[in-house]
Amino acid sequence: MVDRLVNSEVNARRVANVEACFGSSGQPLAAYGRVLVGEGVLVKMCRKKPKPRQFFLFNDILIYGNILISKRRYNKQHVIPLEEVQLQDLEDDGEMRNGWLVKTRAKSFAVYAATSTEKKEWMLHIERCVHDILTKGGKKAATEHAAVWIPDGEAPKCMACQKTQFTVLQRRHHCRACGNVVCASCSTHNYRIAGLGKRPVRVCDKCFTSFTLSGREDAKNLPTEANILGNESSDSDDDEKNANYDHQPTFYSGGSSSLTDSERLAGPSMVPVANTNRLWEAHS
Repeated sequence: MVDRLVNSEVNARRVANVEACFGSSGQPLAAYGRVLVGEGVLVKMCRKKPKPRQFFLFNDILIYGNILISKRRYNKQHVIPLEEVQLQDLEDDGEMRNGWLVKTRAKSFAVYAATSTEKKEWMLHIERCVHDILTKGGKKAATEHAAVWIPDGEAPKCMACQKTQFTVLQRRHHCRACGNVVCASCSTHNYRIAGLGKRPVRVCDKCFTSFTLSGREDAKNLPTEANILGNESSDSDDDEKNANYDHQPTFYSGGSSSLTDSERLAGPSMVPVANTNRLWEAHS
């Protein structure tokens, strides 16, 4: 399976192709022992609304980026070490189906596959890659993860005071500790949170009080606006124009990495979302 692709010519071409698709906006991806396990389009819950993102699963990292030209050009590359990743299943909620959380120390977010089968495939491969890299490195799974942000559209008013209605003048702010959407009056503090860099970040007053009462010494009551404005998710406020994605998912998997027929048939029927997936294995 994955081990057979290590240092193979076909894998080297695939990794080089991913690197080329990001161009100068991405980082070099060729590394000893690195294998491209799968790739495809998943719908990522961004700050304002769900948006399609191209994902690449390697045996040591998970990459996603914005789609400029389908299968040819991407930007705003995000690289996530798999040793930090933990997955959490999500129940279907209206039109948002086949989803799960990708949780890391720096950022956590929800993604959605086109079908329940694709969801199972993605989660299976990611979890196996995480398990393998932790086992080989003798490391333990991460226990602290960043909060998942509540989308703007789900919070017409402040989730703390329940009074402030958000408008053009009354801006939304996300607490970096709990992920809730709050007004400026309910998020007057900054706090240094492990995994989110050295600079203090905006937190709601409730979380700040909780942190200070717990005796932590890294609390900072600093001006928030200047620090926070440039710290929003860099992939959340852009839209793909003239998007044309292949709606037919393709999987190249075999052997022990594939789902069994019973696993494929398990679970409720889901409504498809635009998606393309390719999972690379040794025989492809």
